[in-house]
Amino acid sequence: MTTAERQPHVADDSVGALVTRASQQISELVREEMQLARAEMTQKGKRYKKGSGLFGAAGLVGFLALQALMATCIAALALVLPVWASALSITAALGAVAGVTALSGKKQIGRAGSPTPQQTIDSVKADLAEIKEKAHR
Repeated sequence: MTTAERQPHVADDSVGALVTRASQQISELVREEMQLARAEMTQKGKRYKKGSGLFGAAGLVGFLALQALMATCIAALALVLPVWASALSITAALGAVAGVTALSGKKQIGRAGSPTPQQTIDSVKADLAEIKEKAHR
């Protein structure tokens, strides 16, 4: 069908019919886009789930590797000390590292302050005050 053949058909349609058809097409397009977005998010969710599981497994295996390393350190130290003394030495060293790390973490949390977004709250309050001021003019 040529453009010339289609023009009389378009001219015959009323504005109301054209608006109705456009509205239906827009509604259908929005529905299809929402279905596409839902399908895409489902697929991404499955990948995130699988990736998270793999990261968790890697963390567990890494933790087990660290335990094996500590056992190796104890065994190596047991060559010069009794086994109980080497185990106690490694335990004390790990405890000291954990303590220093915990204190550093506590210091960082203290520096962070309150968990509320205070700058954003102050900015919103300033915006509201300015809007109220302009509304009274």
